[in-house]
Amino acid sequence: MRDDAVRQLFRAQGPLLGLIAVMFGIFLFQEIHGREWYLPFMAVPALITESWQDLRAGTADMGDFKIFGTLITCAFLHADPEHIVYNMLFLWIFAALIVELIGARWMFGIFLFTEFTASIFHVVLNAGDPVPMLGASGSVMGFEGAYLGLATRWLLPEPHIWPMSRPIPAGQLALIGVAGVIIDFTSLMSHEPGNIAYGAHLGGFVGGLLLAALAAPKPRGAHHR
Repeated sequence: MRDDAVRQLFRAQGPLLGLIAVMFGIFLFQEIHGREWYLPFMAVPALITESWQDLRAGTADMGDFKIFGTLITCAFLHADPEHIVYNMLFLWIFAALIVELIGARWMFGIFLFTEFTASIFHVVLNAGDPVPMLGASGSVMGFEGAYLGLATRWLLPEPHIWPMSRPIPAGQLALIGVAGVIIDFTSLMSHEPGNIAYGAHLGGFVGGLLLAALAAPKPRGAHHR
């Protein structure tokens, strides 16, 4: 990339790069201070379900609201280097597309909204599970869903961001998101064992799809279908 292209990239994608840098910074803090430090920030379905029952009964306290906060804070935590590297790689690709099309504010909004929907889906499907959840993969799938949502409303321009420096048809990128959610749905329905929160992936994807399809503004360079 030429120097002017690099400067333009950092100027346009600076907020996203800052978010990714914060993620890596938090992971470094996790590695230094250990599991006991970040355990209270992970989302535990059983605890969230109990707090929800307290809220419905009118007996919720600040402890319950802190537990509700883990629906979002869990996205900023990762289990190991491989976990964060893969999540940040795919976050960069699809969130950068959103920044290019509708701006950084929408990127942050989609990140938070889809993490919330991802966590809610996971809790609903695993209401009594004591195993904590962490990671930004729900929001990663949220950005994939958001891109597909935009593609259902508009004829999107071909992306021109690294590593997609060559024009790539928007339909191919949308199909990547569709393929990913099909794999997650199949794994969820087959009760495939493992430590992957497939329900969170689906929740994030659906949240991003609906938000972009119903509320997002017209993307830059897009045309009506």
